[in-house]
Amino acid sequence: MRPSILLPMKHALWLLCATLALAADLPLRQSGFEAGPDGLPPGWKTWAARPEIAPRTFVDRVHSRGRAGSLAVSGDSNAAAYGGWEYTASGVEPGKWYRLLAYYRLDALRHEPLDVVARLDWIDAGGKRAGQPEYAYRITPAGEWRRISSEAPAPEKAAAVKIQLYLQNAPYTTVWWDEISLEAIPAPAPRPVRIATLNYRPTKLTGGREESVRQFLEVIEKAVPGQTDMILLPEGITVIGTGKKPVEVSETVPGPTSLRLSEVARRRNSYVVAGLYEREGIAVYNTAVLIDRQGDVVGKYRKVYLPREEIEGGLTPGHDYPVFPTDFGTVGIMICWDLQYADPARALALGGAEIILMPIWGGNEVLAKARALENHVFLVASGYDHPTYIMDPDGQTVAAARERGTAALATIDLARRYPDKWLGEMRGRFFRELRLDVPIRRP
Repeated sequence: MRPSILLPMKHALWLLCATLALAADLPLRQSGFEAGPDGLPPGWKTWAARPEIAPRTFVDRVHSRGRAGSLAVSGDSNAAAYGGWEYTASGVEPGKWYRLLAYYRLDALRHEPLDVVARLDWIDAGGKRAGQPEYAYRITPAGEWRRISSEAPAPEKAAAVKIQLYLQNAPYTTVWWDEISLEAIPAPAPRPVRIATLNYRPTKLTGGREESVRQFLEVIEKAVPGQTDMILLPEGITVIGTGKKPVEVSETVPGPTSLRLSEVARRRNSYVVAGLYEREGIAVYNTAVLIDRQGDVVGKYRKVYLPREEIEGGLTPGHDYPVFPTDFGTVGIMICWDLQYADPARALALGGAEIILMPIWGGNEVLAKARALENHVFLVASGYDHPTYIMDPDGQTVAAARERGTAALATIDLARRYPDKWLGEMRGRFFRELRLDVPIRRP
């Protein structure tokens, strides 16, 4: 066959493949990308908000996970660069759940959560946006590559979806995308968690930590019925009502108080969190212990932000924000004065905490609501001069204990989404848009 005939036929075949790709329904699975005559793989196009800030996009035959060919986006020395690759997939059904999965790698990393944008932009039958875009934020290492994913329901009126793989404001970074898939998945099963948080304060001097702790345990028996997944007690249950100073009632962990709490956790088949004063060598910490259903101490958090009264009382601050896996989800703990500052709750959310448990003496209720809202987490408080409640990621109180000797009880669902009508699903936006790359300097 003569070359003059072969070339048009080659183009015709490529155009046929491109047409089929554009019309293809889900599921979508693509890798081994090859550029067509216009430089674009079948079905893919490039996008930028403005031509002058368009990043450089190209098919790279060198960097790939499997077969040669990945979708590359380069900042091309342009600090304003924002854009990348798009693919429109049809066959979307409103209310049905979908999973986006892609792999990427970076060169000249700047600030990864901001640099790399993978999202689903739902569109209706008329080509207009249907609902808010869904950002992928779950990232796991995969050798030199990273796996990013998102699971979300298609909004009302959605008929198709744009897969958008972008690079944002990273002038010296190149990102390569490969092994991209989008498929329908079953809706996630509910993840119910039964929580109880105590409102109690001894009204008379107890004489010592043993009696104070005994009273709290008595309230658990009276106020927390049936099976409960998590029981939260306030800050400093070993000092309240004793007339003593924190250092005087300090103890090791494990120690006398944690052993008594362990008995309750084991007998009730429940996790327990409570505040006490922990001694380790010469240091004394304001600590909250986490005890599992078997009665084992599986975690502890040492209060990072100490008010001056505790510092003057000889306490030592903690230095990290650990999160703890449980059999129902991931929890974090902060204590009282931590509430005054944004970084404890933020660090716990970034660490994967779905619930923040807060033993507290007293604190600002408005800030508590802000911590739940800004980090999109459940916040559970057990307090003396602060209310006792269970708050959802919208900052709404779902249960409260207003009387002494009672407990706030609620079953929350960790699988439930709390999207904002105008802003979308804020958990994903929080992880992607948080600007931890901008330095904060003390004056």
